[in-house]
Amino acid sequence: MTVGAVFFDVGETLVDEERYWRAVADAAGERPHVVWAALGKTIERGEEHWELWRHLGVERPAAGETVVYSNEDLYPDALECLETLRSRGALVGVAGNQTAAMEDWARESLPVDVVVSSASLGVRKPDPRFFERLVEIAEVEPREVAYVGDRADNDAQPALDAGLVAFHLRRGPWGRLQETPDGAIPIESLAELPAQLGRATVAGA
Repeated sequence: MTVGAVFFDVGETLVDEERYWRAVADAAGERPHVVWAALGKTIERGEEHWELWRHLGVERPAAGETVVYSNEDLYPDALECLETLRSRGALVGVAGNQTAAMEDWARESLPVDVVVSSASLGVRKPDPRFFERLVEIAEVEPREVAYVGDRADNDAQPALDAGLVAFHLRRGPWGRLQETPDGAIPIESLAELPAQLGRATVAGA
C-alpha cells in the first residue's frame, strides 16, 4: 500500500521552539532555564506542556497563545523535506496542537497542501478523533497516511493506534527523552524521511 499523504507536527518537528519558549518565559517574568526545567518535569510525568505553569506556581501567560513562530525558527531540514515530498506527488499537511495564529503563519510560510490544527479541528492530540480527521481530509485509507512528530505520547503512539504510519522524530526535549513506541519508525532528522517513507511503503505494500 502506498503512503499518499504525510502530515507533520509543528513544534520541534518543523520548528525549533527555543526562541518561542524564551519569549513566553519573558512574558511570564521567568528566566528561560527555569521554564525549561519545569517543562522537563511535565515530560517526565507525561503531562501537557502547559502544566509547567502549575509547577512554577505562576499564571499561564497569555503570550503562550499569541506568540507566533517565524521562518527563522524553521529547522534547516524542514523546507527541503516538505518540497521533496510534494514533488513526489504526496499530499503534505501540517497538523498540530496549535492556535489559529499559528495556522495562519503556517499557511503563509510553508510549502504544504493542508494546514489544520486543534484550533480548527476542535479536538487535540492524542485524541484519536484528531487522527481520524486527518484521514478524512486525505480521503485515503489510514495506512496510506503517515504522521511525523517528536512526541511518543502525543504523536507516534496515537497515530499508530489510529492505523497510520508513524514516524518518531528524535529531536527536541520530547523526542530525545521519550522512547520510540513499538511499530513507529525512528528518525533523527527530516532529511531521512523521504527515503524512510519509501521503505515504509514497501514494507506495508
